[in-house]
Amino acid sequence: MKLHTQSSMNHRRDEETTMSISQNTPPSSPKTFKHPRSLPRSINYLLKEQRLLFILVGILIGSTFFILQPSLSLLTPSSPIPQSYHGFDSVPGVITHTSTVTTPYRGAGRVPVGIGRKRMRVVVTGGAGFVGSHLVDKLIKRGDDVIVIDNFFTGRKENVMHHFGDHRFELIRHDVVEPILLEVDQIYHLACPASPVHYKYNPVKTIKTNVMGTLNMLGLAKRIGARFLLTSTSEVYGDPLEHPQKETYWGNVNPIGVRSCYDEGKRTAETLTMDYHRGADVEVRIARIFNTYGPRMCLDDGRVVSNFVAQAIRKQPMTVYGDGKQTRSFQYVSDLVDGLMALMDGEHVGPFNLGNPGEFTMLELAEVVKEVIDPSATIEFRANTADDPHKRKPDISRAKELLNWEPKVPLRDGLPLMVNDFRNRILNEDEGKGN
Repeated sequence: MKLHTQSSMNHRRDEETTMSISQNTPPSSPKTFKHPRSLPRSINYLLKEQRLLFILVGILIGSTFFILQPSLSLLTPSSPIPQSYHGFDSVPGVITHTSTVTTPYRGAGRVPVGIGRKRMRVVVTGGAGFVGSHLVDKLIKRGDDVIVIDNFFTGRKENVMHHFGDHRFELIRHDVVEPILLEVDQIYHLACPASPVHYKYNPVKTIKTNVMGTLNMLGLAKRIGARFLLTSTSEVYGDPLEHPQKETYWGNVNPIGVRSCYDEGKRTAETLTMDYHRGADVEVRIARIFNTYGPRMCLDDGRVVSNFVAQAIRKQPMTVYGDGKQTRSFQYVSDLVDGLMALMDGEHVGPFNLGNPGEFTMLELAEVVKEVIDPSATIEFRANTADDPHKRKPDISRAKELLNWEPKVPLRDGLPLMVNDFRNRILNEDEGKGN
């Protein structure tokens, strides 16, 4: 009985506790149901404030631009778009400035409006020399960035000093017999003494320049993927038994003569160039240069045109070696530069003869020099030099067909330009000596 009463009391206490809790708790309401938004937030954003209209107008303008692009690109002048490239502040031997340059446009197909040929970064070995300096002028005029490498054995700073201060020009004093690291798109390899006086002065150095220098530049071209152009020479034909000389002619060269350091050196350079092309897939070009004349030639380099011009201006007898019946072909330097650039930018490896087919005997050349400078000039005959070729005339039909190139400046038009340059330099030379 006692237990029953206690349990009843406990049960009543529990009911009272439950009721007090229920009285303190507010009545629960059913959970509000949130309706999902009928449209995503991004679409809602587009529909406000006419944003969709502006997007459609933009798409319409863009479509019109690309539809009209082919016709506009024909009317718009091309201009390079630079990509920053930092120069060689830390390279020893840098005489002038670093450049902001670009890499070439290698893509195919249509070029976007306003974008023309991209600026090239070009290295010219021997670029302070006679031919090299004229090539540098043309490359910079075209809009390229140019690095000149020269050890100044035959090159002169005066040939390129008019580019000092141009941010697209750099000059590095360096001998190509030693390796060098650069980042360029094209390599014009001209470095080598080209006149008999200079290449006979140190024949071992000459052949080292032709072999080791060419190896170093080809190695550079291989590492960085640059296109390489070798300036070879008509001397690879030696004293030719074929006339005129075609590129298929293998030549008639004395391998142990006094001119062999240059003749055989250039033949070896051609071999190396083709081996790198076949074996390492390097893009190469080979030019065989015939006699060239023009401003900036060395005054006393032993080549026939510069000899005759300098001697006539100085009132000295013009020296003719042998009987004067040897023949040569003379091209003006601007024609050669045009040919080199056409070859580099073209799609053919070569070799290509670059020269003027107009053929003159040494006596005929002497008469032209007399007409231009001094009709009273005299001629002095001397014994001929060893291994002097009897005839030299290029067959340029291959260059005409594949490069669309041929010389334009005849000897009687180009010679006066060279004479003016020589007169000024000889006059300054005499003034410096106090004459």
